[in-house]
Amino acid sequence: MPREVAIAGTLVPTLLLIFLACAALMWLVDTVTARWGLYRHVWHPPLFRLALFACLFAAAGLLLLR
Repeated sequence: MPREVAIAGTLVPTLLLIFLACAALMWLVDTVTARWGLYRHVWHPPLFRLALFACLFAAAGLLLLR
């Protein structure tokens, strides 16, 4: 498991790449969730978004250990 990835001669932490991928995935999930109106079933939408992102990022980070 590499700790850093070389991109254009610059070492970038692997978790940064996972963070960016999770941010893109979260944007997609947020768009779909808002379009279908599922946020009306959530008590606090910003807190739900943060918790969902934390779960996605943690799961992707744990897959990195594999």
